[in-house]
Amino acid sequence: MPAAQTAPPIALTIAGSDSGGGAGIQADLRTFAAFGVHGLSAITAVTAQNTRGVDAIEVLPTAIVRAQIECVLEDFPVAAIKTGMLGTASLARTVGNALATRPGIVLIVDPVLVATTGAALSRGRLAAAVCRHLLARADLLTPNLPEAEELLGERIRSRADMLEAARALRARGAPAVLLKGGHLAGPQVHDLLLGSGEARWFTHPRIDVEGHGTGCTLAAAIAAGMARGSGLEAATEAAIDFVARALALAYRPGKGDVVVLDQLGARPLPQVRRP
Repeated sequence: MPAAQTAPPIALTIAGSDSGGGAGIQADLRTFAAFGVHGLSAITAVTAQNTRGVDAIEVLPTAIVRAQIECVLEDFPVAAIKTGMLGTASLARTVGNALATRPGIVLIVDPVLVATTGAALSRGRLAAAVCRHLLARADLLTPNLPEAEELLGERIRSRADMLEAARALRARGAPAVLLKGGHLAGPQVHDLLLGSGEARWFTHPRIDVEGHGTGCTLAAAIAAGMARGSGLEAATEAAIDFVARALALAYRPGKGDVVVLDQLGARPLPQVRRP
């Protein structure tokens, strides 16, 4: 029997399942695969959704979510973790408590609150719970503008507002913030990365499609890059470029207007030659 190959880097996604395959756990695992990272998952919720909307959501009990997290962390050398849809304040607290005992693992927090189709993906005081239980533990927080507005209770209408919002989120405990500017009007999209040093803006042309799973893919790509050893800024830059390529290759699999990113097409892995 041939010897086993050396295992690739390993990353964990803690998020909801998208039955339409465009976002959530499904998008995260495809992104990990595109980066050559072995993907683990802890599912927080099961959704019945497609390209036209979300029909139903079943949030899993906190005990089974925590069991999934602890089970994989006990066995696998996880290099990075990405959180997505948590659904409820109690789940945010559960995830935060589970990860507090593993401080050495990179953590990317994508504060998913609303689906691309407009459906609410959270209940109760989730935004406040994310701030309380996950911000200080995270290496990076990746909100879009509506999510940042809900986290802060403030409107964001300009790039100047974005800078102030990123500073405010850091003041609330996040070591670094990637504030995604896609909701501002204009032919270009401006994303802002703010850590302990100078602010860095990433600017790229707007692709005029309604992409499903862009936020999930971006956060997962950053986690994958850092699992492979990249620093935060380099991983962020590579992830933004990756999402732009995946969005440019996006396709419409269903009857709705939203398109699904092609993560594997954006960064195909070398073909393995079989004897």
